Amino acid sequence: MSPGWPARLVHGHVVVRPLEAGDSRAWREVRGRNADWLRPWDATMPPGSARRAGSYRQVARRLLRQARQGHAMPFAIEVDGMFAGQVTVNNIVRGSAQFASIGYWLGREFAGRGVMPTAVAMVIDHCFAEVGLHRIEICIRPENTNSLRVVEKLEIREIGYAPLFLHIDGDWRDHRIFAITVEESHGSVLDRLS
Repeated sequence: MSPGWPARLVHGHVVVRPLEAGDSRAWREVRGRNADWLRPWDATMPPGSARRAGSYRQVARRLLRQARQGHAMPFAIEVDGMFAGQVTVNNIVRGSAQFASIGYWLGREFAGRGVMPTAVAMVIDHCFAEVGLHRIEICIRPENTNSLRVVEKLEIREIGYAPLFLHIDGDWRDHRIFAITVEESHGSVLDRLS
C-alpha cells in the first residue's frame, strides 16, 4: 500500500472512505437516478478507443488496482451513512513532482449542502499531510457551475485553460485548470469552509 491509503476521513455528516467492490448496488442506484444530472460532466471514451468505460465492477477493480500501485485513491462519499458520490485522486506522480489531480461527482439530492467542498477539502488535506503530495490540480469544464463553486469555496486559484482537454459527454471539451500547493493550503483547506 502507498502512504495514506486506505484512509477514512470524517467531518460532520460527511464521510470519505475507500471505494469498495461492495458499493456496486449503491453506486449504480445513485448514478442511475442522476444520469441526466451527471451526463454533461461524465468522461466518455473517444471514437476508436480500444477500451470502454465498463461496468462498476470493472471500474472499481481498475481503480483499486491503481490504488494498490500508489497511482490513485478512489474514495466513496457518504452523507449520513448513505452513498452520495465519489472523489478520486488520480494520476499520482511521485519523484520530483509529488503531484495528483482530483475528480469528483455527487448525486443531485446531496448538492447544495456543502458535501462536495467538504469532501474535496478533506481529501486535499489528506494528500498534503498523510500522502506527502505537494500539488493538487482540479480541471473543470467552464460550464460546470457547481464544480466551479467548489473550487471557489475552497479558494483554489485558477492557473490555466486547456482547450479540448478531455473527452466528456461525447466530445473533446475545454477545461479550466485550478491548482493548490501545500504551501498555499496554510495547514488546512477544510478550515476555509468555517
